[in-house]
Amino acid sequence: MHEKADINKLLKIMSQLRDPKTGCPWDIKQDFSSIAPYTVEEAYEVQDAIKRNDVVDLKEELGDLLFQVVFHSQIAKEKNLFYFQDIVDEISNKMIRRHPHIFGDETKLTPEQIRENWQEIKAQEKAAKKKEKEKLGYKKPNKQYILDDIEIGLPALKKGQKISEAVVEYGFEWPDISAVFEKLDEEVLEVKEAIEKKDQAHIEEEIGDLLFVAINIARKCGVDAETALTKANDKFTKRFNQVEDLLNSNDTNIQQASLNEMEEAWQTIKQNEKSC
Repeated sequence: MHEKADINKLLKIMSQLRDPKTGCPWDIKQDFSSIAPYTVEEAYEVQDAIKRNDVVDLKEELGDLLFQVVFHSQIAKEKNLFYFQDIVDEISNKMIRRHPHIFGDETKLTPEQIRENWQEIKAQEKAAKKKEKEKLGYKKPNKQYILDDIEIGLPALKKGQKISEAVVEYGFEWPDISAVFEKLDEEVLEVKEAIEKKDQAHIEEEIGDLLFVAINIARKCGVDAETALTKANDKFTKRFNQVEDLLNSNDTNIQQASLNEMEEAWQTIKQNEKSC
């Protein structure tokens, strides 16, 4: 039986893996940039385990994600940038700072006041971070914009929603959802016009605009666009798998099935869902 591990054991394992003389050759050659894609991948695998309600996989995937944090902290330690404990201190202090209604004296706040506090505290943190970066010698951009804080590497739908939420804070917003639907209709027409002109670059641009407006409909309805599309993907996959099963039960291979046969099976599946 393995001894029960704490975070110090994991930190020691990571240090050994990165040891220049006795460590793992693959781990030794990694840096922040090369590890970043694995960090993103592990976060998605955590999400996948949650969606499947698989607690065994969730435990494993959370461990993999934690290992990514430890990996980055070890690289930072080697470069004398910061330590794992600095990460823990940073997030601990941030959570305490952002929840004065839990950890401070402001115990009787409404949800609206909590949100206002959150935004004010974030603004203060942004100013403090700016000063810290200047002190460390980071070059200041010629211009700084509201949207500079949106993470570059986010999935496009998630990033679009964050952009929309950010500009709304400054009053750049449709008056109501009907105005967004008018814009959606406008973008559909522009996609059709681009397709008629057979201009591929223009088609891509207009489809992007169409998707961006759809994201704003989701936001106006209080829906996370990334989650909504993920669920739509899952629903389509489940239905199409059932179409394949139904065709197979009728001795029809999906590769040889006609469009009419697939559509008929699709409608059957949808009817079965409604009757359940």
